[in-house]
Amino acid sequence: MKSSIVRRGTRLAFLTLASATVSTTSMLAGAQTATPAAAPSITPQQMIESFESTFGVHPGQRRNHIKGTCAAGEFVGTADAAALSRSPLFTGKAIPLVARFSLGGGNPDVPDAAPAPRGMALEFRLAGGGLQHITMINVPIFAAGSPASFRDAIDASKPDPKTGMPDPEKLKAYVASHPDAKPLIDLASHHTPTANYYQTPYFSIHTFKFVDAKGTEHPVRWRFIPHDGVKELTPAEMKAAPHDFLETNLIERTQKGPAIWDMVVYLGEPGDTLDNPTIAWPETRKHFIAGTLKITQATPQKGAACEKINFDPLIMADGIAPTNDPILLFRSPAYAVSFAKRLSGQ
Repeated sequence: MKSSIVRRGTRLAFLTLASATVSTTSMLAGAQTATPAAAPSITPQQMIESFESTFGVHPGQRRNHIKGTCAAGEFVGTADAAALSRSPLFTGKAIPLVARFSLGGGNPDVPDAAPAPRGMALEFRLAGGGLQHITMINVPIFAAGSPASFRDAIDASKPDPKTGMPDPEKLKAYVASHPDAKPLIDLASHHTPTANYYQTPYFSIHTFKFVDAKGTEHPVRWRFIPHDGVKELTPAEMKAAPHDFLETNLIERTQKGPAIWDMVVYLGEPGDTLDNPTIAWPETRKHFIAGTLKITQATPQKGAACEKINFDPLIMADGIAPTNDPILLFRSPAYAVSFAKRLSGQ
């Protein structure tokens, strides 16, 4: 059992830390889930310090989702989306964008087959110089319900200098005291990493608000579904995979033609959670295609357009608005701390 916990703990270190997935249900063995006390408040600076303590400091680079690939393409919105949002994203005209695909966590040398989340961040270049950011990962829910809880996961996953892996007892204690981690633990037990960036779905995680022409607000979540289908690596493929393959495969894929995703928007109903990213909405919610994303080229991020972009998810054009999700609202100031550090070479 101890070796199983260590293996699961290694997975937790990759996944929870990287703003996505945690380990499997076997990690809960021997640990009773308690009702937590009210989460203490933390500062964005403290959050970034926890990332640095766990992953180390890599001057001039991101603290999370450090390993990535730049890309470019366009997005065309639909009339169905325009009926619910006055955002210029949904005019039906092609909107150019800069994209960044990434692996979660602060280790620039993480193997591509590691159980780390895949991320897709988009900066839409709107008419008149406006911007819209969308940042997503490839799981539909988040690993924590509050910034303090997420920081606890980062701290618990810090590798032991003697073993190079997280302390399994600290991980067990974290899981036992943080029931908000359980939904993603359960979900992760049924999945392995996806085979390619372009064979991965990406999810908003948070609830947002579409604001229509009359000012009416509509709670929404969205996901980007790949036309190339979804493919997860088998255990044998994970073991045999080269250290780096996601970037090369994406570059080669876009050289053959655009990689395409449909943006599918789900509409919330009364009673659906609006501020807890650990709780999924029912799949039966009404949904529709809000637009189509085409990625037409990809390139290593060094010196490319995406490298210096801070993909702050709260940069939004009129017609899309945030909810009071504490994780969503915390991301902007935390990103700002990380961004300032890397711009100054720290």
